[in-house]
Amino acid sequence: MRFTLPVIGAALALSVGASPAVAQQSQHHGAHHRHHPQAHKRVKSHVALHVSRHSVLTGGSVTVRGKVRPSGGRRVKVVFGGTDHEVLALHTRPNGTFKARWDVGELGNYRVEAFGVHDKRVRGSHSKVRRLTSYRLTGASYYGPGLYGNGVACGGTLMPGTLGVANKTLPCGTMVTLRYHGRSVTVPVIDRGPYVAGREYDLTEATKVRLGFPGVGTVMANR
Repeated sequence: MRFTLPVIGAALALSVGASPAVAQQSQHHGAHHRHHPQAHKRVKSHVALHVSRHSVLTGGSVTVRGKVRPSGGRRVKVVFGGTDHEVLALHTRPNGTFKARWDVGELGNYRVEAFGVHDKRVRGSHSKVRRLTSYRLTGASYYGPGLYGNGVACGGTLMPGTLGVANKTLPCGTMVTLRYHGRSVTVPVIDRGPYVAGREYDLTEATKVRLGFPGVGTVMANR
């Protein structure tokens, strides 16, 4: 019995002495467990996008460029949505920039947007929407004086302030964007004509003035 008590005392001393170390090790393990997931948390990214021009003739091309932050090699998709839908799959340079050329194949209006693809480090993001219009060259003239007060084929009355165009085949109400020397206007088809060879559009006088069109000549049209 005289040997039992010292042994128990020694065991208790070792137990008490070891407790802080065990507790400290347990706390360290818990802290490591809590902070470990943070190392794999995706950070927020940002994508900037620019288009070299917003008006282009069909068959021409535009250049898109941009940058993804944070920098590094990233995957980017540039989406052209419109008459002709296409996706460009790109990779950024080490500084996060990207650049590509796109050949415009169809007439019409396009939405252009860049998407940064998410990975282990960053979350996916997208740029602001950029607009692009593809045109063709076509002959045009204007009408109005002497016809005010008359009805138009699509309904309504032609007046000095009426905005619109006449076309032989496009459905009534079709919105057409015309461009001339840097100025553009979007107006509906309201009438039929013109009936002169080589001309596809007759602009109302108000449309002619808004566009800065001389009266007879060539305009850019997106239809």
